This record gives sequence, structure tokens and C-alpha cells, in this order.
Amino acid sequence: MAERSTAAVDVADNSGDDPLTAKADSAATDGVAEAQDTADQSAEVTEDKAGKRQNGEQPSIETPELHSGHKLARRYRLEECVTRLDGFSSWRAVDEKLRRAVGVHLLPADHPRARSVLAAARSSALLGDPRFVQVLDAVEENDLVYVVHEWLPDSTELTTLLAAGPLEPHDAYQLVSQVSQAMAAAHREGLAHLRLTPSAVLRSSTGQYRIRGLAVNAALRGISAERPQRTDTEAIGALLYAALTQRWPYDSDAYGLSGLPKGVGLLAPDQVRAGVHRGLSEIAMRALANDGATASRQEPPCTTPDELAKAVAAMPRIRPPEPEFPTPPDYQRTTYQQGTYGRPQPRPGVQVPQPVMAPPAPLESRTGRVLKWAVSALLIAALGLGSWQIADRLLDQGKNKQETPQTTQPQDSEDEKQPEAGKPVTIAGASDFDPQGDGTETPSEIGNAFDGNPSTSWQTSIYYGYSNFGRLKEGVGLVLDLGTVQEISKVEVAFQGATSVQLRTAPESASSQPTSADAFTTVDSDSGTQVALTADKPVKTRYVLVWLTDLPGSGQGYRGKITDIKITS
Repeated sequence: MAERSTAAVDVADNSGDDPLTAKADSAATDGVAEAQDTADQSAEVTEDKAGKRQNGEQPSIETPELHSGHKLARRYRLEECVTRLDGFSSWRAVDEKLRRAVGVHLLPADHPRARSVLAAARSSALLGDPRFVQVLDAVEENDLVYVVHEWLPDSTELTTLLAAGPLEPHDAYQLVSQVSQAMAAAHREGLAHLRLTPSAVLRSSTGQYRIRGLAVNAALRGISAERPQRTDTEAIGALLYAALTQRWPYDSDAYGLSGLPKGVGLLAPDQVRAGVHRGLSEIAMRALANDGATASRQEPPCTTPDELAKAVAAMPRIRPPEPEFPTPPDYQRTTYQQGTYGRPQPRPGVQVPQPVMAPPAPLESRTGRVLKWAVSALLIAALGLGSWQIADRLLDQGKNKQETPQTTQPQDSEDEKQPEAGKPVTIAGASDFDPQGDGTETPSEIGNAFDGNPSTSWQTSIYYGYSNFGRLKEGVGLVLDLGTVQEISKVEVAFQGATSVQLRTAPESASSQPTSADAFTTVDSDSGTQVALTADKPVKTRYVLVWLTDLPGSGQGYRGKITDIKITS
């Protein structure tokens, strides 16, 4: 059940009437694959909400009868059904080609919403924003339409977080800030969510929030809206309201949260729960009260995610709480320190008075007197030895003054000159090197690898499953062009995260950059965050290959990052 709540991509989660978007068919809030009775649920559209179904009530459509172990495109193996509703189903699956877990939505090709689901999935995939759960594939084949997306087993649903209690002010601030900025970017590209519920927001182990189901969740359920920006903005306000109060901001229970008392209207979060951050409370009300200003401060409402993101950015930043360290226990003296070690202890029930003896004064005991005599003798010996050394040195100086000074002939300056070593070698240019892949590896960031600024970096693509590039290739790297054939002895590389790397050089006679890794000669290899790759003797070359062979972890995958490269002769 924990895995499903953190990783399952359940687009059917409703848990009651949805006050944010159009009302649609409901399903279980935990996303488990239980049969849902939706015959008695309607598609009633209310005038005060912007969502509505495009084509009214759809006839009952049977979900494709698939089973665990079924393969799609000879690649995606279905493992577990997490949702089955309204003619579509959602599965946890395995991509056997890349050896990673994925999520899959399935529906018949003749489903009334099949075309809109395909279009929404492909539009979402083109966005490519890492703040959204990425769509990996959208295919129609064998009378089926299926959408493949990321599976995030290390992330937790907001629904699960709220079940444990309200979020801390800093966590709630990060939630509304990250989600509003992400949705503002999506709307700039013409994409809306329309079903932004607590189950659609995930928090990773690093504290980053990610949104799943962009455009796809609404398409699967046939939801549309006349004012999509306002719909998504109100949804973000409801998420913030729930994060601050652990209550749903309407008079109906939803998503495992209790609603507000009936008939009282929309109360501000700081009126529902004591200790709520005042600034965040007002931000929530500005997002929810889209028909007018808030009652506490006459601020205008936020009707778009972009306006909401700007309002959050304008408020004072909320810092994370200071870490709490446990108070160490009081120091307890042992029986040995109390001076009772080795003494006979009284038997139980027998009171034996212990004589209290005053300790001798310092250095007045027998041991103290011996110590004083020893120190005195050492001081006398040291004074005598020092006096003898001073006298001997004065006599030597007198003898040196009587001797005739000898002049030494200066040696030839050319014999003293040592060959210059460690001279920096200038990098004339660089290019990404991915001969075993698609040929490119973030070429737009190459200059960051040797600009001398440790805060910038060149990074590889993200690889999944294994640190050795998901076992898809032997490595990737950067080819550094020195302009002309030069002599090099050492290459220093700084990484973010421990990385395995090799130093390879092209032949001295190479007039152009080699196109395969085997055309370079391996000079040295090492791993770490600060790596110095040295040659046994200086090498003459024009092209230097920094070849990465094993990557550090980065979120749910593996990615290499080079912050600086220096070459010396």
C-alpha cells in the first residue's frame, strides 16, 4: 500500500465531489485497483465552477482485459493494475529495454477520448519540464492506446503527507512556490492540468515537488474548462489551504481530509487553525477567492498561476526550521572516579560509616617531594648545558674572524636554470563526445566545464537503473581541442559527486578529432570529486578526451557533472 501511495500514477483519484474542476466519475483515494461502481454518479456541472465535460455522459465502456505479464511493443511488461475505471486502466509496468519501472495508462483505440488522450500526452511530452512527471511514450497499436510515463518510487504523495498532519510553514511555502511556478511555465506553453489534486503532487526525498498527469489526467476523464488558468490557480490555493490546516477548503470531505463546517463559508486558514503563517494564509485566500479581494487585506485576487507565483515571490522568504539536537544526559561519575574502586562495599542493610580523609596538599606527599627534586635537578642540568653551548659558539666565532675569507666563483647561470614544468595549457575549444549513443550530450553547456567558475558545470544526460550509463554504453565525455599539438603532463578535473574518469589522448599525428573512443590512447584513470590524471612522461597531442565511465547518483537516476578542467604541461 505504501508503494502505491508514493509511486502509483492514479488519475482516477477523486474522493468525493471536486470543487476545483468539473465534477467527474470518482474512484478510491488510495489508487488501488478495486472495482468502482460509477453507475450512480452524474456529470452535473455547477455554474460556479469552470470545469465541464466536453461531450456529456459517455456510455459504459469495458476496460481492456489485460493481465500481469502482458507486454506492449515487446518492451513494456505490465506488473500491477492500480486503477480500472470508465473504460481505461492504469498499471505499474517494467521497461525491459531500459530496465526501469514505468507507469502505463491503457484504453481501447475506439474509446471516445482516445484521440484527446494521445494529443494531451504528446503535448505534455514536448514540454520537457523536470518539475512534471515526464511522458515517455504515447502509442496506438493493436486496437489499444497507451501512454507511458515516469514511475517515482522514492516520492510521496501530498495525500500521504497531509494524513500525518499539516505541513511546516517552510514546507508549505516550498509547495506553493514550486507548484505555482511549474504551472505558470505549463500555461505559457498552452497546457493546463485541470485536475490538480493532492494525489497529483509528489514530494521527492530531496524536498522537490513534482506534478503528475499534466493534461493527461483531464483528457482521460473528459474534463475541460472555460478558464483553465483560473481553475488551476484555485486548485493550487486549495492545496496550500490543505497544507496549512489539514482541512479541505469546502464543505465536503475529500482526499482523506475533513471539509469546513457547512454554512460558514470560506474561512481563512489562520481562522481554522491556530499558529498558521499569516502571509501564507493570505496567499491561499487570494488564490481561492477569485471573485473578490480578501477580507483581511485588500489585495487583488490571483487568477493565474503566474500571478500567484509572483505574489509568493514578493512575500518574505520563509526559512527552514533550525535542526533540533538531543540534550546530552547529565554527566555521571563512576565508582572509580568517586574513589571507591577496590574498597570493600557494605553488605545490604548494614550501615558502615566511611571515614572522610582530607587529601594532602599539592606536592606535600612523598610523591610530590620526589617530583620537586627531579624537576630541580633537570633545571640545573639544562642551565649548565646551555651555558657550555653559548661559550663554545662564542669561541668558534672568534676563530672564524681570524681566518681569511674565501671567495667562491659563481657557477654558470645556464647550468643552474631548470626546465620549466607545470605551465598551464590553454583549451582552444571543446565538444561533447557520445560515440555509442545519439551523438550529443548537452552541447549547450560545454563552455561551463573550463570557464574557471566552479559554480557552473557541464552535465551529462540522466541515466536510469545503473551508474554505468544504465548499461547502455561504455561512457561519454568531452574532447578538448588545444589548437595545436602541445605537450601535456597532467589534467585536473573537478566533479559534483564521485565520478570515475579516464584521461585519453589522440595520436600526435591526428589532424582531426577521432570519432571513436578506441582511437584515443588511455593515459590514466581515477575516481572521486577532485581528480588529477597524470602521464608517466609528457604526451604530445592536440586532442584530449576526458572520458567518464561511472556516474554518481542524481535524484532517481545517475548524472555526471564537470565543474572545472585544467591542463598543465
